[in-house]
Amino acid sequence: MNRLLAIELQKIWKNRASRILTISYFALLSSIALIASLKFDFGPIHFDIVKMGIFNFPYIWHFNTFFASWFKLFLAVIIVSMMSNEYTYGTLKQNLIDGMSKKEFILSKFFTVALFAFASTIFVFIMTLILGYSFSSYTEIGIVFSQMEYLLAFFVELLGFFSVCLFLGVLIRKSAFALGFLLIWKLFEGICYLAMKWLLFDTWEKSYQALGYFPLQSISNLIAEPSRRLSAIKTAGNQAGFDMNYDYSIHLSSILIVLIYTVIFIYSSYIIIKKRDL
Repeated sequence: MNRLLAIELQKIWKNRASRILTISYFALLSSIALIASLKFDFGPIHFDIVKMGIFNFPYIWHFNTFFASWFKLFLAVIIVSMMSNEYTYGTLKQNLIDGMSKKEFILSKFFTVALFAFASTIFVFIMTLILGYSFSSYTEIGIVFSQMEYLLAFFVELLGFFSVCLFLGVLIRKSAFALGFLLIWKLFEGICYLAMKWLLFDTWEKSYQALGYFPLQSISNLIAEPSRRLSAIKTAGNQAGFDMNYDYSIHLSSILIVLIYTVIFIYSSYIIIKKRDL
């Protein structure tokens, strides 16, 4: 595994665009800390994001992992380009000539995306502890390390999404077309959501639940949008007559669905490489 990872990381680091995107990705993850400085007055209303409780333990685990997950598109570009460069520069064929098997080639890519997912998770873990201990009103050990299942969901979300990107990179070869197809795929799932409502189900809720078994939506569903958990927003919503009782927990079934898709996409990538005339 170490040999395969070393080969892939060397390829990424020697590519200037990939190197810049990787550095930019982790720099953007660090930008979560800048949210703590958001303070402004809107008429008689004083807005202070720290006082809203966003950085309180254990809520901060939910907020940071959800916010950080939006930046995964930067690494998606790297992963798709990683496969595109294999075809463009002929390194795939050269690796096979040098004795690497097609199975080892796909494993090297999978180990790389898993490393990106793990490194991102560790980075968010450390940053969350720093922000939490700096601003949280609750620093008891039992509270600090509760609800850390959001970190597991964050790791699985990245792993699943990167596996999709790897599959598209293998299938389509050209990075721009692969990323374009990713967008089309997302739109297709949205169309399926509407179609299921009109053709199969009598409520939007049932249609949305069925959509949760689609690849991209199942990945997005792992971590629910967290802002409605804040007491101020929950109170305002209840006063306006909205039902603010949502399920924010991480479900084992949701994680299993994404892990199954991860296996499917990685194995499909291997089958394509195995059967393709390189």
